[in-house]
Amino acid sequence: MARNDPTDTGGLFIGRRPGTGPLHYRGDPQRGGAGRRRLDGLLAFLVLVVETLLCLSVWGPQPVAWLWIASQVSYHADNDFLGIVVAFFGILASLLVTLALANRLDRVWRLLRRAAGHDQREGLVARIFAVTAVVALIAFGVWFLVLEGPAPSLAPG
Repeated sequence: MARNDPTDTGGLFIGRRPGTGPLHYRGDPQRGGAGRRRLDGLLAFLVLVVETLLCLSVWGPQPVAWLWIASQVSYHADNDFLGIVVAFFGILASLLVTLALANRLDRVWRLLRRAAGHDQREGLVARIFAVTAVVALIAFGVWFLVLEGPAPSLAPG
């Protein structure tokens, strides 16, 4: 059989980059028992929940916290521009830190899924981030259009 599978050749069809070869163990790795695999599966699920909550926090609690901090800076410094700068860079920094943490949690999740007996090669951080963005957009749309937005002014009075 030809050895041109991209997962076997490090992504190249013509050869392998150094250090990207498949792992060869001296012997087969020992599998944990059924109880250990169930525990690893449960831990993987918990890590996935934490990762989801972390990504969801980007769309609500983190910006609100930075807006509050920026309002305090603006009030105490008597400078609105400084408050805007603090909010902008604070939200940006917390987004980057959150994504770095989510990426590390995603690596842990993949390892736990492998330990639970699943062939897990790819993570879910990009999908989770996209889904939380859609959920936050829908929640904001409902809040804005139904609860707080133009709906009260359109209602018969």
